[in-house]
Amino acid sequence: MAIGDSLMAWHSASGASIAHVVGQALNEPVLNRAIGGAKIIHALPVTGALGFKISAQFSSGQNATPKDWVIMTGGGNDLFLGCGCNKCERRIQRMIDPKGQSGEIPKLIAKIRQTGARVVYVGYLRSPGVDSVIDACLPFGNEFEARIATMAEGDDGVFFVSLEGLTQNGDRSMHGVDMIHPSRKASNLIGQRVADVIRKADKTR
Repeated sequence: MAIGDSLMAWHSASGASIAHVVGQALNEPVLNRAIGGAKIIHALPVTGALGFKISAQFSSGQNATPKDWVIMTGGGNDLFLGCGCNKCERRIQRMIDPKGQSGEIPKLIAKIRQTGARVVYVGYLRSPGVDSVIDACLPFGNEFEARIATMAEGDDGVFFVSLEGLTQNGDRSMHGVDMIHPSRKASNLIGQRVADVIRKADKTR
């Protein structure tokens, strides 16, 4: 299963999302429940239940089919859309503490892990040095991802895939025209990275 925001949902209609690429690379079915605009922290109950709160995208009830792996993204919209460039540290703290042990993300990861599934958490693309409306978020994004990496180090069933270095300075080919979302090329490369992590950890794949 794949859950998360537009990084994971992008190119779904054309069958070229990150989740699609992982499924094709591993020859395994992948259910992509990611939704563009979804957040880790989402206060509205109706839209949250519809999947705009990322934790609601993961189903673990009696009728849910057990998942071996959950691939996820999340946190970018909380920073870019949620903190308004003045309360980012507080927003990050609500999502995940510096030790990666408390907050909404560790809570969701614990819920997923209790089902027996392993988790791959995918980070975000960096700006290639050309104008992007999210450039100011980079320091906060780096801190956020450092906490995700720390969380992953404490659980051998959680893996963090950083996208730092995937985009080279001046190279626009990894982004769509909005310079935020991944191009098909980037989705393919990210999907292959995720598939490689799963293959290395799970020899049955």
